[in-house]
Amino acid sequence: MSSNRSAPSPKVYGWCPGALRPMMSGDGLVVRIRAPLGRLSQEQATAIADLSRQYGNGLIDLSARANLQLRGVSPETHGSVIAGLQELGLLDQDVWRESRRNILLTPFWQEGDVSQRIARHLEKALLATEDLQLPGKFGFVVDTGAKPLLQNSAADIRFERSGTDILLVADGAQVGCPVTVETAAEAALDLARWFLDQGGAPTGRGRMQALTARCAPPAGHRAPRSVTAPQPDPGPTECGQLVALEFGQISANAFAGLARIAPLRLTPWRMILIEGARDLASLPGVILDAADPRLRVRACTGAPGCLQALSATRDLARDLAPHVPEGQILHVSGCAKGCAHPGPTPLTLTATSSGTFDLIHHGRASDQPVKETQSANALRAAPQILTKGR
Repeated sequence: MSSNRSAPSPKVYGWCPGALRPMMSGDGLVVRIRAPLGRLSQEQATAIADLSRQYGNGLIDLSARANLQLRGVSPETHGSVIAGLQELGLLDQDVWRESRRNILLTPFWQEGDVSQRIARHLEKALLATEDLQLPGKFGFVVDTGAKPLLQNSAADIRFERSGTDILLVADGAQVGCPVTVETAAEAALDLARWFLDQGGAPTGRGRMQALTARCAPPAGHRAPRSVTAPQPDPGPTECGQLVALEFGQISANAFAGLARIAPLRLTPWRMILIEGARDLASLPGVILDAADPRLRVRACTGAPGCLQALSATRDLARDLAPHVPEGQILHVSGCAKGCAHPGPTPLTLTATSSGTFDLIHHGRASDQPVKETQSANALRAAPQILTKGR
């Protein structure tokens, strides 16, 4: 990670929070829930809302890995949250199994289809294999619908459809290896072993993309990948209705309201798929309009909710959203880690201190700025600063 010239380097943990191993933040513990197949029954979703209200601060995040995060949990109430998740069937036996089950599944899977079957086989194979000492953030994507939708979602090993083939892909490579539903899981484990054998994680940390940038993918990976399809907008789909969350966060009360409609599927796009729903009326806490300017901004929790953040982020992102050109994205990051959007965006503001930001064009939060030390007030007063000189 390169550093902004005027910002201190943030702390990198190298692992993601879970339920059994939560992460302390500025507003308490962050307790992450990895829902099997990314789906919650109405009973489970309602109970999660109750846990958030009773033992957290009533705020729930939806992560870029399609996991839920309860915020504001205290060390004293964490045990009660764990007991509640255990009753709901949403708790792993131990931290090892919890971290290993890092699989992102396309939210548009159908019962018994290729995507669901591969995801189930892969989860079972990962939990049965003890010789793989993978990095904490090492993840898998199962994206075998008609067209790839998750190529922009962070992962190390991918399953995608290319024509009639199912491809196993090492992240960062432009080619893959054809597999079948029956061979997919074992082939993924073999690719994970190749990653370790090639020195992908020499100190226990590392990502597949960095490895494929310096060496060719394994023999047999020659089939070209398909081009990714556009990220869907809020609205009706074949599986139900997609609703977006402002900055990927929703109140427990609003989440309980969604649960009253139908089972919920979690997506990596800060959207929730309400199974079978059509033509929803306006709902508190969710975005239904695909033209809503808030969909053009990405913002992390910011200060004081995140211990790494140097400034508040979301009020500024909300104020600047109407000034972001259509078809572009503004990323407002509390530090150089860029958790809300790890990839490059047309416009990025990275906090350097309370109320000040560096402006980056076509880059990541850690890249060199084109303008340094812009105050939040100046940006609000003259939002044309964002695009001037591009």
